[in-house]
Amino acid sequence: MTKIKNSKQYDLEDRTLEFAKNVRAFVKKLPRTVANIEDGKQLIKSSGSVGANYIEANEALSKKDFLMRIKISRKEAKESRYWLRLIDVQDVDLKGEQEYLIKESTELTNIFGSILQKSQ
Repeated sequence: MTKIKNSKQYDLEDRTLEFAKNVRAFVKKLPRTVANIEDGKQLIKSSGSVGANYIEANEALSKKDFLMRIKISRKEAKESRYWLRLIDVQDVDLKGEQEYLIKESTELTNIFGSILQKSQ
């Protein structure tokens, strides 16, 4: 799993892409239970949507469109955190990855919240 560098220069598009890639790598390692398979599908969708909507926000045609896409990115980051918390992990190493991804989804949620506050 790639660790995110703490840098003011770090590009949020790259960070959201890394998040989605790390989620996919994590889901591949999960125990194959019915619940994990279904929750993993939801997690993959929401984690990818975080960055996709951020890219859309950067191409927005209006401020209203920009704000809506940022809100969706924030919502998808929150949803990713929910699915990450719900997934059943028993392996200690996977537990560490899960906690890292929960932390990252929380940070992304906060970043998008901050963008919203500064943009309104």
